[in-house]
Amino acid sequence: MDLPPGCMVSEKQCQKVCKLKKSLYGLKQSPRAWFERFTKSMRAFGYRQSNSDHTLFLKKQHGKITALIVYVDDMVVTGNDPEERKALQNYLSREFEMKDLGPLKYFLGIEVSRSSEGIFLSQRKYALDLLQETGMSGCQPVNTPIKEGLKLCVEPNQVSTDKGRYQRLVGRLMYLAHTRPDLAYALSVVSQYMHNPGEQHMNVVMRILRYLKNAPGKGILFAKNVNHQSIEVYTDADWAGALDDRRSTSGYFTFVGGNLVTWKSKKQNVVARSSVEAEFRGYLSRQPIRLVCDNKAACDIAHNLVQHDRTKHVEMDRFFIKEKLDDKIVELPKIRSEDQLTDILTKAISSQVFSKFLDKLGMCDIYAPT
Repeated sequence: MDLPPGCMVSEKQCQKVCKLKKSLYGLKQSPRAWFERFTKSMRAFGYRQSNSDHTLFLKKQHGKITALIVYVDDMVVTGNDPEERKALQNYLSREFEMKDLGPLKYFLGIEVSRSSEGIFLSQRKYALDLLQETGMSGCQPVNTPIKEGLKLCVEPNQVSTDKGRYQRLVGRLMYLAHTRPDLAYALSVVSQYMHNPGEQHMNVVMRILRYLKNAPGKGILFAKNVNHQSIEVYTDADWAGALDDRRSTSGYFTFVGGNLVTWKSKKQNVVARSSVEAEFRGYLSRQPIRLVCDNKAACDIAHNLVQHDRTKHVEMDRFFIKEKLDDKIVELPKIRSEDQLTDILTKAISSQVFSKFLDKLGMCDIYAPT
């Protein structure tokens, strides 16, 4: 850094600079220096840094686990070892200047509520602020984020819309997807037109806002469950649903102990030549994991050792799944299509079916009157 004002040096040293031995607040290097210092302290206390998320630190001992996640200088600590949590808090207080804010209630726009039934996560304040900023607080609410059967595309002579406003709205809405799996498919669709939005695409974004008005406090309930070892996955795919390139859309829900923990709605990277291939590509993602699928042919291919010319292009994927089936790591039961929860991640469905599936996902609104 340049010599600070008032620093008395000789004329020969006026052109020299200072080498920082300590990071100063406000510099570009400050966040990195702080996180390196924090990581070093956590490792010294016996915590392991997660490979999938470097801001997550874990410690397992005596059959119990403690987890800490950090965002800049805000931290959340959880786990089933009260003594370790207290020891960690005391250790960090000695290492850094810290303040305990008590039980988690609000973090990065996510509201946390607790009851005898479990833990409820929502983004009600964020949703209400978004409706207020967009002037949609008094709009007419709707029951689904996207109209049944709607398929979007880029029209040859489409009416253009404000590209910057469209991108900002979609970006703001996508942050809601952290606690709103009901928005996943609609946001997956509108985000495909960020570079060339038309009036019809903006109308869908406005409909999503009208759907938010219907239940801004809707979120996910993590119910108490003694069987936390069970893992169940619902997976599905449409076939050639995208009008622009005829690619399919895959979706999945993952339940741990009966509670929804992960979900995804994404257009596949390649064009599937059949609904079987679309669904088979879709689910490549101490009790066997139940991988639920509603396509009998895809299930048969996963179990069958016989390879056909029609299926050689998915050979590697099939052998991977077949290996997990043989090792009893994965089970592949078939369910009726009307019970396939992931339909809300792959297509625009009716309000009746949509509402039924949301209940099964554990979504509710604790702010709504019952």
